[in-house]
Amino acid sequence: MEIRKAIITAAGKSQRTLPLQTLVDRDGAPKTALRIIVEEILGAGIEEICVVISPGDREPYVAAAGDRGGRLHFVEQQQALGYGNAVYCGREFTDGKSFLLLVGDHLYVSGREKRSAQQLVEIASAENCAVSAVQATHESKLPHYGAIGGRLVAGRKGLYEVSQVLEKPTPTEAEQRLIVPGLRAGHYLCFFGMHVLTPGVMELLEEEVARPRQAPVHLSSALNKLAQRERYLACELEGSRYDIGLKYGLLTAQLALALEGKDRDEVLSGLIDLLARRQKK
Repeated sequence: MEIRKAIITAAGKSQRTLPLQTLVDRDGAPKTALRIIVEEILGAGIEEICVVISPGDREPYVAAAGDRGGRLHFVEQQQALGYGNAVYCGREFTDGKSFLLLVGDHLYVSGREKRSAQQLVEIASAENCAVSAVQATHESKLPHYGAIGGRLVAGRKGLYEVSQVLEKPTPTEAEQRLIVPGLRAGHYLCFFGMHVLTPGVMELLEEEVARPRQAPVHLSSALNKLAQRERYLACELEGSRYDIGLKYGLLTAQLALALEGKDRDEVLSGLIDLLARRQKK
């Protein structure tokens, strides 16, 4: 499996301005979240990137990408019909090929030389199938993520055969349908915001989009069907995701980047000084 294309979804009403936010990256340079995501993708050997945006957002996104703007294609999601619909907007761009998918409001810190996207692309290429990155997540955060149920692949640490996918399940649903042996109590394998998907996903999304409905089109519904139709894996990567759309999410992501970067000692010193001042009050 060759993965040379990537899609970034950034058209959600509550999401569209988040990739434009500026942080200080690991190298000490101020960058927008979009540029950090683009560099994550390019580091995985991806050659073409499509960004799904809301109508009228192209100019600020080109500006946010800086000197990486020339590498981007843009597709507009004309109506807010759900995340699955946003992914489907990139069907012509993917042109029947497998692709890497990221969301525009997540940043990643791997803590190692290989970034998260590179790890995922290498696993998908080796396994020759769709692979979703997942992270063990406490049940209190289930309202924010899709989650999977499955079983550990024999002899493979952190690699799972997916049997079921649910979109933002309740703790009761997760306990009944998404148990994965070996996880801590109250924890489930939730999506990392990063997938390598096969052309079959676009076919399943086409079926979902064509169906008369009132509810949004969810990617999780297509992935649940994919698990019944072809080999579909989930893997735990070495690294962590940071959802910058959550309360204090941008702050947490900034701290994670700073503590992984060249200014780590300076940041730690500042945090210790801040905590010391708080204790004196």
